[in-house]
Amino acid sequence: MQLKQHTIAGRQARPHLLITGGVHGDEFEPMAAIRRLIREISAGNIRGQVTLVPVVNEPAFERGQRTADDGLDLARTCPGRADGTMTERIAAALSALIRDSDYYIDLHTGGTRLVVQPLVGYGLHRNRDVLAAQRRMARAFGLPIIWGTDPSLDGRSLSVARDANVPAIYAEYLGGGGCSAEGVKAYVSGCLNVLIELGILEGEIAAAANNPIVVEDERPGAGHMQVNHPAPCEGFFEPAVRLGQRVESGATLGTVCDVIGDTIMPIVANYTGLVLVLHTFSRVNAGDGVAVILPADRMSV
Repeated sequence: MQLKQHTIAGRQARPHLLITGGVHGDEFEPMAAIRRLIREISAGNIRGQVTLVPVVNEPAFERGQRTADDGLDLARTCPGRADGTMTERIAAALSALIRDSDYYIDLHTGGTRLVVQPLVGYGLHRNRDVLAAQRRMARAFGLPIIWGTDPSLDGRSLSVARDANVPAIYAEYLGGGGCSAEGVKAYVSGCLNVLIELGILEGEIAAAANNPIVVEDERPGAGHMQVNHPAPCEGFFEPAVRLGQRVESGATLGTVCDVIGDTIMPIVANYTGLVLVLHTFSRVNAGDGVAVILPADRMSV
């Protein structure tokens, strides 16, 4: 299987930056941003090459959902199998592209069920040189939050990059099922900034966020957004906080009730910090993560 991609080749073959979007079929800002990058990057202005994949998971995009009809989450299926299900085959093709690159950017959003405070993240790689490159890329990208997390999480595009010692970052920008013009603009600017930072593209880095919040958190599971503050039961979720709000440990993040409203169960914050991710799709299943808190005790600037 070969993913639909566009490669812009400059005066030499290396370095090679891979930029992907649409790992999930309901995340639209990355798709729009990468199509714009295809139009804006000129081969005559780059040293090396850039490969751009606007929609990695086309079967999921065709359904307008996070996953293809085999139900597998592509971001938990890497490195995949060339002879597997549709998602496994896509994962294998994506993994091959990652291994062939020198640097990698994977663009995401919260999809139709979550919203995410704009951030750029990376795994806290054990190789100092890889980690240093990831920190440079994240700073250059220019979003207001930089989040380094547990490097041991497997099944992801970034875990393939980790194992291949390819410096890699990902980005998140809102979500909720629309396509934010501000998010598309931020992603185009961020990718161009990284290209300039890496010396692939000529130009000046655009102004980045002033004094970004930086959190590096190696605790097991840090960075796994779907398991934080799980819903205690299925039902109707009503948030009691807003994205970006500071909350104290023990504060009510929201409630889940049954269809009548006779049973109402609160979900409380496990620690103090900023609401980084919030579940906005009102129907939840038991165990669905409804919020991620960026811990205040690990923040720096």
